[in-house]
Amino acid sequence: MQLARLFRHSVATHWRTRLLFPKVSRDAIQQAVVQAERSHHGQIRFVIETALHPHQVLSGVSAHDHALDVFSHLRVWDTAHNNGVLIYVQIADRHVEIVADRAFKDRVTDAEWATVCRLMEQEFRAGRFKGGAIAGIEAVGKILSTHFPTLTPGSPDDDADMPRGPILL
Repeated sequence: MQLARLFRHSVATHWRTRLLFPKVSRDAIQQAVVQAERSHHGQIRFVIETALHPHQVLSGVSAHDHALDVFSHLRVWDTAHNNGVLIYVQIADRHVEIVADRAFKDRVTDAEWATVCRLMEQEFRAGRFKGGAIAGIEAVGKILSTHFPTLTPGSPDDDADMPRGPILL
């Protein structure tokens, strides 16, 4: 199993990731994040990673563990209301993870986040990468708008300066 995973990560290329998520798709993903964030005062970050470093694979780092590291590295937790959400797509493992900040702890169950991940993975398996990403962003946006609706008109958005576009790692 570990050798098969190592092989998948070794042969995964950024070229293939860019083929699956071309610029037009990444632009659509960015627009979906902007649109979703109009309905709530949380933050959504979308990261696409091609593969892990071979050392990480051999050390047994899971997509979930690495998503937690990315969440921390990108400072998604650094929002005014502790309501940032990372959608992490890993191409080599064909896996989607959602990491939500601590404000979601007693509001959203792991099963709800997992449902969004499985929806995206299903779309990706069918070859609908842009559609799957947008569907996931919209689903996360609905969850955020339920628990963190938009602030009152005229109030400042404390996280307005945070980046919105997808990140390719």
